[in-house]
Amino acid sequence: MFELPASADIHIIEGEYSAPLVLLSFVIAFCASYTALFINRRIQGNGFFHKNIWLVLASLAMGLGVWSMHFIGMSAFELPINMEYHIGITVLSMVPAIIASYLAFYFANSKNKKLFSYIVAGIFMGLGISLMHYLGMAAMKIDAYYVYKPIIFTVSILIAIAASFAALYIFSVVKNFMDRIFVKVVAALLLAIAITSMHYTGMQAIQFYVIGESALHLVDGTEPHSMNIMFLIIFVTVGISSLFILAFLTSRLDKYVEYRLQNFDGLTQLPNQKQFADDQKSDKDTHLVAIIHIHNLEKYNSSYGYYFVDEMIKTIYELIDRLLPESTKMYRTEANRFTIVSSTMEQSQHLHVLLERVCAVLMHPLVIDERTITVDMVCAVSKSTVKQPIQELFSNAIAVLQAPITEFKHEVIEFNPDIHTFNFENQLSLDIYTAMKNDDLFLVYQPKVDPNHDSLVGLEALIRWNHPVFGMVSPGIFIPVLEETKKISDVTDWIIEKVCEQIDQWDKLNIPFQQVSINIPGLYITSPRLSDTLKLILLKYHVKPDQLELEITETSVIHDIQSAILAVSKFRKKGFSVALDDFGTGLSSLSYLKEIPISTIKIDKSFVDGVPESIKDAAILKSIITLCYSLDLNVVIEGVETEPQLEFIQKMDKKPIVQGYYYSKPLTAEEFREWMNGQLVEKK
Repeated sequence: MFELPASADIHIIEGEYSAPLVLLSFVIAFCASYTALFINRRIQGNGFFHKNIWLVLASLAMGLGVWSMHFIGMSAFELPINMEYHIGITVLSMVPAIIASYLAFYFANSKNKKLFSYIVAGIFMGLGISLMHYLGMAAMKIDAYYVYKPIIFTVSILIAIAASFAALYIFSVVKNFMDRIFVKVVAALLLAIAITSMHYTGMQAIQFYVIGESALHLVDGTEPHSMNIMFLIIFVTVGISSLFILAFLTSRLDKYVEYRLQNFDGLTQLPNQKQFADDQKSDKDTHLVAIIHIHNLEKYNSSYGYYFVDEMIKTIYELIDRLLPESTKMYRTEANRFTIVSSTMEQSQHLHVLLERVCAVLMHPLVIDERTITVDMVCAVSKSTVKQPIQELFSNAIAVLQAPITEFKHEVIEFNPDIHTFNFENQLSLDIYTAMKNDDLFLVYQPKVDPNHDSLVGLEALIRWNHPVFGMVSPGIFIPVLEETKKISDVTDWIIEKVCEQIDQWDKLNIPFQQVSINIPGLYITSPRLSDTLKLILLKYHVKPDQLELEITETSVIHDIQSAILAVSKFRKKGFSVALDDFGTGLSSLSYLKEIPISTIKIDKSFVDGVPESIKDAAILKSIITLCYSLDLNVVIEGVETEPQLEFIQKMDKKPIVQGYYYSKPLTAEEFREWMNGQLVEKK
């Protein structure tokens, strides 16, 4: 394999390269690399299709390109001997290239950013490319013999490993900018150079020879070989183009599925609240908005379960849909509300009559899952002879539903400004979904710091609302409104998704954050919906449970302590941290410490305000901290704002974690990044 036979009658055969085919091999390598990078970009996104689908497609494109480049490069080397290829080995040689590409993209997209992982990935990919190359060489059937020059042979493998390592490392560094065409082109060029460099170095390692004068005369009379290069070009072009087109169509489908999931109700397939808000960008004015409100839906949930309620909603929707004309726009804006929009005055007059018929039909009992029930409902209508903003008419219809005098007795009630008042809190409740969609609601993150080393140990996510009309609205104002209108769970789900999306971005940018705390309101901690929401969102953004901490308050568990104990236990077993927030402000805190399996205690700001000036406050604070540590709990002190307060904490035998304006105010994600850079500069 590495030595020429000991014979004086050996004749070395020299070949030459075809420049057009060499160039073509590089173009094929570049096109394959660009296609693979285009597909790989979807791995970093969050869509309907699993990331492994994109990983396999990217690997196929890259592996096929490497393999194709090899055989076109082989054809570029013209020898005056007959040459054929063993079909089985030729096809087999494609496998190492695909596997090597899969490992490369897998490591490049992993969250492990250690240099060692890049070295291992580079070795695997380099060996895979080399194996593909030399398997391809072994597939040759020629009227000659060949050996490899050991040094160049070894160098070719080392080049494959080094080039693979460099390409992987560079790709991983710039992968967050892969949506820019220029960056993709440069990265594809680097990959193409790495692939072709290894191939042509490997070709320099091979030495062809024949034995005897008769064999030499046979060689001299033979035309330079040429494989069916046109067939190969067509095969490669069709293969890579098909993968590119498939990836493009799949990405379009992925986005469409995501759009359907976000903008349409899964049960009725009606457009939802988000789509209702989006539609108002194009159709802002109308003559009539009606809301069909199904009352007391929670009663059926608790009595018969979610499946029964789903069947009940579908039955009601089908009744409404049969009675209303096809031209009517209908939305499911809330779990128990259908919103109807009429665009013309003529249609509005006719629609009012049809809505009365809907109410009359729903007065009769419905048979759902072999149960007979009577649905309490009302239809609120706001209409105008001249077109008015849809949002204004919708607000008026909501005012009808929230008016104290409104009863749910199967009637159509028109908005009357003298009767149906609409106050500030109602407006906040109405605007919350638009606020989430338009990013009027946003999150800030307050650092939690270990005072022993001034090092970050976590963040707390806090919600803020910059209302387009009222300006910055305090959480102390809008949180109670959301709780009163039972929209706090929807907002909590939104917070969880935003936090996990942010964690995913920080992971990709290598920004350390340790753990993010999320406030879980009221009885939501015991709701099965919270567990399902966490499972889906963590899976979507590849977030680990130990990257989140769930913060509950005493008031959220006081009403049903046994359910709270079970819920917290389940979350702890799944790997979540659970903190008891505002400790000391309730009535039975000590019993909670004993019964609920929490991991962290957050001591309320009110215990810190008088420290260290007040000897009594200082003694109480010390006692609480000592008690918590004796129970093997982590301790966080909120509201630390002054240097004397921090110095008092630092004098303790075991120093708790500190959160407060002394270290930082709550920060936006961009401000947190700048704050972290400042912390690193200070430590240097």
